[in-house]
Amino acid sequence: MRNKLISLIGLLIGLIGLINLLTLTSCEREPVLHLYDSQTITTDIPVVDLDLKVIWDYQLTFDVEYDWQAEWYYGWDENDKVIYGELGYSQPTTFNLRRYYTGAVPYAPHTTVIAPPPFTGSHYQDRFEWGFWDVLVWNEIKTIDGVQSLIFDEQTTLDSVTAFTNQSMHASRYHVPKYTRSFYAPEPLFAAYDQAIEIRSDLKGFVYDEERNVYVRQLNMMMYPITYIYLTQVILHNNRGRITSADGNANLSGMARYTTLNTGTAGDDPIAVYFNSTLKTNCALVPYGTPTDAPSRAIAEHADIIGGRLMTFGMCGQTPRLIKDASGVTDKEQHYLDVTVQFYNGMDSTLVFDVTNQVRQHYKGGVITVELDMDTVPIPKRPGGSGFDAVVKEVEDGGTYEFEM
Repeated sequence: MRNKLISLIGLLIGLIGLINLLTLTSCEREPVLHLYDSQTITTDIPVVDLDLKVIWDYQLTFDVEYDWQAEWYYGWDENDKVIYGELGYSQPTTFNLRRYYTGAVPYAPHTTVIAPPPFTGSHYQDRFEWGFWDVLVWNEIKTIDGVQSLIFDEQTTLDSVTAFTNQSMHASRYHVPKYTRSFYAPEPLFAAYDQAIEIRSDLKGFVYDEERNVYVRQLNMMMYPITYIYLTQVILHNNRGRITSADGNANLSGMARYTTLNTGTAGDDPIAVYFNSTLKTNCALVPYGTPTDAPSRAIAEHADIIGGRLMTFGMCGQTPRLIKDASGVTDKEQHYLDVTVQFYNGMDSTLVFDVTNQVRQHYKGGVITVELDMDTVPIPKRPGGSGFDAVVKEVEDGGTYEFEM
C-alpha cells in the first residue's frame, strides 16, 4: 500500500511540472503584428517645392525667357525696403489647411469641412477616414503693421475659398466713375489644391513607419503664387528739375479684385489697385544688380525715375499659371498707370499712362516701364489748386505722346 501511495504522489508531482511547463510556454511573447485601424489612418501631407521666385521665371513665348532684371532701372535700396518690403517674394512659414470629405464619390460637392488651426512648417499630419478627400492649403497672412488687406470668404460656398482685397481711402484719379475708389494691394498669397485623394482600406500607396508604428501616405502638393508682383517705373528724360517729387499716390487700373484659391483664377470684378511710389533722381539706366562701380554706369544715360512696387491678383478671368505665353491672355480691360507728382512751381498733377499692352504681356507680373520726355510735357500753371491730368496713350513706336488737358 505504501509503495502505491508513493507512486501516486510521484505521478501528481510529474503532472504539476508538466502543467507549469505548458503555462510558461503559453506566456511567451509573440512578434508584434502591425495592425491598422479600419476607420482611420495617419497621413503625412508635406507642402513641397515652394519655389517662391517662380514669378520671375517664365517664358514670354515658346523660346524666350523673361529677364525682369534687364528691364528694371529704378533699383531697390534700403529706403525702398522700408516702404515696400523685399523686392520679390518672402518664404511663407505658416499655412492654413482645409479638408473636404466626399465619401465614396470623387469630385463630389463639399458638404462639410475640417479646418484645423494654422500650422508652421512644410508638413501637416492628421487622420483620414477611408474614401475620397479634397485638400486646400494657403499661407497665413502676416503683415509688419498688423493691418491685413485680404478678406477670405469660406461661407458663401464650401466648394471654394475666395480672397478679396479691401477698398482703400484713396480716390482713383482716372476712369471715373468706373473706378471712383481704389483698392489696397493684396498681400503675397500662395495656394495648393488637390482633389479626389483616395484613402483606400487595402493600404495602396501607404508605407509602414516603424518609428511611429503607423501606416503613412505622403502627399506632395505644389504651391503656386496667386498674387503677382508688378514693378512700375516712369522714366523722366530731360526732367531737369521740372518734377520735384511724387507724393506717393499711384494706381494701376483694370486688375481683379479677388481670386479663387482652389483654381488660381482671378475674378471678373475690375478695380484700380493703390500703391506707393517715390521719385529718385539721376538714376543710371543700367540693368538691376549692376555694381555701383561698374564702368557701364559712368557712360550710361541718367534720368529721374518714379518707381513703385505693387501686388495684384492679376487680370480679370485669367489663370496665369496655365497660360503658356501672352497669346493665351483673354483680358478685355484697359489698364492705366497713374502717379501723382509735384512740379517745381508747387502745382501737382496726376500723370496717367495707358499700359494695357505691357500688363497683358506680363501676365504673371513683371516690370511696367513708361518713357516720358519731359520736354513734351507742359508745366501746369493753374492757380490755387492742382494742375492738369496728363494722359499718355501707349503706342507701338513708343515715341508719340498725347496729352489730354
